[in-house]
Amino acid sequence: MERYKHLNKYLKEKFGERTLKLCIDGGFTCPNRDGSVGTGGCIFCSEKGSGEHLNSILSISNQVKNFLSSYRGKRANKFMAYFQNFTNTYDSLDNLKAKYDAALVDNRIIGLAIATRPDCINEDIVKLLSLYSKKYYVCVELGLQTSDDITGKFINRGYTSSQFTQAVLLLNKYNIDVVAHIMVGLPNEDFENLKHTVNFINQHNLQGIKIHSTYVVKNSPLYDLYLQGDYTPISLEYYLNCLVYILTHISPDIVIHRISGDAPKDLLVAPSWNSHKKWVLNGLDKLLNEQDLYQGIYYK
Repeated sequence: MERYKHLNKYLKEKFGERTLKLCIDGGFTCPNRDGSVGTGGCIFCSEKGSGEHLNSILSISNQVKNFLSSYRGKRANKFMAYFQNFTNTYDSLDNLKAKYDAALVDNRIIGLAIATRPDCINEDIVKLLSLYSKKYYVCVELGLQTSDDITGKFINRGYTSSQFTQAVLLLNKYNIDVVAHIMVGLPNEDFENLKHTVNFINQHNLQGIKIHSTYVVKNSPLYDLYLQGDYTPISLEYYLNCLVYILTHISPDIVIHRISGDAPKDLLVAPSWNSHKKWVLNGLDKLLNEQDLYQGIYYK
């Protein structure tokens, strides 16, 4: 029995066969790095905006071609071009179109996934994305992390939860799928904060969710807090209990894109369990099976 709605199965059913993501560095920056909203980025973010595994030297088209000609390109016949790190709608419309077009250079690319921030979504950008949805599957990933604006300010997020709501409504209007990112274990947050965030998520028309644990990487503001003793990472046991709560309280229709964020191994400082993804996957399955729980069982 499938206890929650896995992305791999969803994509296979949608496209008739195995479909994988092809990660791209689009050469973007972020409004809370370049000074237009703030500097330094979110406090948990690495220097490359979680894009350490990407080859930012290559052009977008060459990143795609290199991927497809490597062993990874043999693992499936269909791929989603995934603009992953930093804010991938933060540019002029002309530049956005040129970058997205540059990724669609092979007929094996059947979809476009764009990771961005709610404050970098407007009607013109959504209209541009909707043009692609005539030929490709399009989805937008929006960082939320938490519904608590006090925490949002502390982590230097640079936007409000109401801006998240506005962005979701705009994407809903043009029938573009929305995937929300939430984080467990942010500084000063506890289980009550998590409950509020889950309740907030349930008030939106979302098609997917990515759940991340908060981890400490070198050269991030959170690293400084950790060294000063002002931040203590959560335990694996606590994270697993939070995952169970999230999954059992969200809509059974939401696709689970991720249940654990992967820190770059050479940058990870804490918690050490973050580098053992199997511990999270197996631990979650064990809890759900033992308690006979499944996604949406407590969803109202």
